Amino acid sequence: MTSFDSAPSLNVWRALLAVAAVFVMLTATGWTAVRSKGGSTPLEAAREAWSRGGIDGRDLPDADAPATRIAGFFATLSDAQQDRLAGRYPLVVGNLNGVPLKLRYEANRHSVHQAIKAEQARLDDGRLSDSGRRDAGRRINRFESFLHPGRDLLAFDPSGRGRVAEVLGNLEKAERVSIVVPGVDTDLLTFQKTFGRYGATSGMSRALYRAERAQSPSTRTAVIAWADYTAPGGVGMDAFTVRRAADGAERLTAMIRALPGQAPTALYCHSYGSVVCGVAASELPSRVRDIAVAGSPGMRAETAADLGTSARVWAMRDADDWIADVPHLEVGDFGHGVDPVSSGFGARVISAEDSEGHTGYFEPGTESLRNLARIGVGRFDEVSCADGGDACRAQV
Repeated sequence: MTSFDSAPSLNVWRALLAVAAVFVMLTATGWTAVRSKGGSTPLEAAREAWSRGGIDGRDLPDADAPATRIAGFFATLSDAQQDRLAGRYPLVVGNLNGVPLKLRYEANRHSVHQAIKAEQARLDDGRLSDSGRRDAGRRINRFESFLHPGRDLLAFDPSGRGRVAEVLGNLEKAERVSIVVPGVDTDLLTFQKTFGRYGATSGMSRALYRAERAQSPSTRTAVIAWADYTAPGGVGMDAFTVRRAADGAERLTAMIRALPGQAPTALYCHSYGSVVCGVAASELPSRVRDIAVAGSPGMRAETAADLGTSARVWAMRDADDWIADVPHLEVGDFGHGVDPVSSGFGARVISAEDSEGHTGYFEPGTESLRNLARIGVGRFDEVSCADGGDACRAQV
């Protein structure tokens, strides 16, 4: 006779119920149906034009070529030729791994100006609905903010919900590099926020950059606010599957491999961003020394060792973070696996003291932010562990 009172049996039934709920939701929402909007995005159109283009009688390299080949091609061009390509194909050049950083920044400024003109044309169209006008106005305001002095965009794509990545500090001269990988509801409009700013990619990254400089003023640091993947739009079906994470992991790995220099690099992966980092882990270059996850629903691995990376794996979760109630299961593409702060996972569990809720980990003045900054500048002996001991600092 089967007993339903034991913990293992209850866990199995909970897992089965969760999976059943997933499939019911899939059926109800029609998520499995093939959807196609047709047409091409501005970036796709730009890549098509690039494929047919050239410079002074020379063909342009395939936009999907390895970053080393792209870098080699641009190294043969004069400054004037590079500037011409950035002005002619800004969406391609600004998003192309292997292109010199300053040229990417320049190209993306061109793209932002073009995006503003496109949104202004929408506003001037009398057929646009009131909601469409509000959306165009919000996008113009966001795009204009990207043009403020001192802002350097490593990537920019205004298509759909959009993607963007911004560099804080001097990436070429950095002694340590940190990359913030955000979770659900991240796009061009939510990249930065006035209210709840430290729960948005830009605010998290700026807080981390300031905290790292406070922890070690003599260390040259750079932080990349990386929202250059299509994140799930809210806590819907995409958030419970690996689909978006798989695409994001590929983009993240390609970006890191193309970064200048070999400075030790740390990833800071919040919420669904930790799924992206977990999927990417085994393919990350050796310069990635640390992966820190906060408010993680899982990393698509049973243990930290299963991630297949030599990087140290750190995890934190605040006591009142709702993510703790998400079922930690993995069935095919659904679910994200074992809880990274659980004892069996094997991550270095660090303190998130003073943090509040799911989006408070990068709030200035919290121990969670101080811990993240300590990892970023290599001050591992000062990291505070979740249990108040020193186990999370062992053998660092």
